[in-house]
Order: sequence, then C-alpha cells, then structure tokens
Amino acid sequence: MLKEKLSEVNKNIAEACKRCGRDPKEVTLIAVSKTKPVEMLKEAYDCGVRVFGENKVQELEIKIPNLPSDISWHMIGHLQRNKVKYLIGKVDLIHSVDTLRLAEEISRLSVKNQVVTDILIEVNDGEETKFGTDMNETITLVEEIAKLPGIHIRGLMTIAPYVVDSEENREFFRKIKVLSVDIAAKNIDNVNMDVLSMGMTNDYIVAIEEGATMVRVGTGIFGERDYSK
Repeated sequence: MLKEKLSEVNKNIAEACKRCGRDPKEVTLIAVSKTKPVEMLKEAYDCGVRVFGENKVQELEIKIPNLPSDISWHMIGHLQRNKVKYLIGKVDLIHSVDTLRLAEEISRLSVKNQVVTDILIEVNDGEETKFGTDMNETITLVEEIAKLPGIHIRGLMTIAPYVVDSEENREFFRKIKVLSVDIAAKNIDNVNMDVLSMGMTNDYIVAIEEGATMVRVGTGIFGERDYSK
C-alpha cells in the first residue's frame, strides 16, 4: 500500500512539473513521518525515500539512531528554544523559524558546536492561531536573522489554510513565491531564496505549480495518523 501511495505522489509531482514547465528534480518530496513507527519509515526508505520530516524533537531523537545514516532529516514542526540543542548537527534543515529569539538560540548553539545550520523562515497565512511571522514583517525578520553567525537562511516555509478545494490556496502560494522573489532581489548577505517549502497532502500539486521546491506529504504516503498512540 505504501509503495503504491508513494508512486502516486511521485507521479503527481512529475505531472504538475510538466504542466508548468519545471524539471521534477527541482522539487524535493519530504515524507512527513510524524507518529509513524520506525518500521514504516524503513518501508518508505526501501521504496527510495531519503528525506523525512518530523514535527516533534522527541520523535527525531528516537528515529535518527534507528534508521540509515544517509537519510536527510528535516524539522518541520513548531520548535521551542529549549529543544534546539537536540537538533543542532543532526537535522539538515529547520523549516519553522519564526522569531528572532529562536534564531538567536539556533545561532548560539551552532557556533558552540562549530556547525552552520540551514533554516527556513516560516510565514503565517494570517491566522492568529498559527505560528509563523506575518507576511508584512518577513523581510525585516530575514534581515535581522541574516546577521547571526552559524545560520544560513535558505528560503521560506508556510502552512496554507486547510481547504477542501486546493485551488483556494493558489493565490496564497503565489503571494509567498512573490515574497521570496522580493527577498532574493535584495541580495542580503547570508540569504538564499532557493527553497520554498509549501504544500501538503491536500494541496501540494497546486503548490508545485506556484513554485514550491519542497512539498511535505504525510497522509498521502503513510495513510491517516492515529494520534491516540
């Protein structure tokens, strides 16, 4: 079942890229494995998946030592400052940096461990209940974080509103893409805008058509989650 689901997702990515004249190699599929057991991740690995995204630090701590070393781990969930120490040097990308204080802690621990940590700035869609910086304040935050040592800003991440019809999110994805282009045009030291992490199981196809370079797909690969466990 997982193999078939993964094949379907890869097919959808390829078709979306073809429609908008993009190379499928421009899009990285992140298998969102939160709440899923190590055995299921091994199955996905055996099917060719090499990039996994987790929402909780605790799960990363369990899964990283129990899975092959060539996996690229991404922290995609909300990150508390007191948990940063468990990630430095272990994950390839932190998607969810939304405050200067969080970035400062990542910077401090990266310098201490003599590593450079790649991060994305999380942009909010305007919903007060969500994490992420306001779209209008993103450029200012990028400029502030870019000055910190031990950090490299690779781009933006966003979680779009949940909608039944993915077309409803097209305009939102388009705005995030424009924002990333605007930031890139400023040529800020220590900032690249080569990563645009947007789109999940219900809207990743539209996100790709609007410029996503990373899509975060969980349910579409692993099936529904059982949060009672």
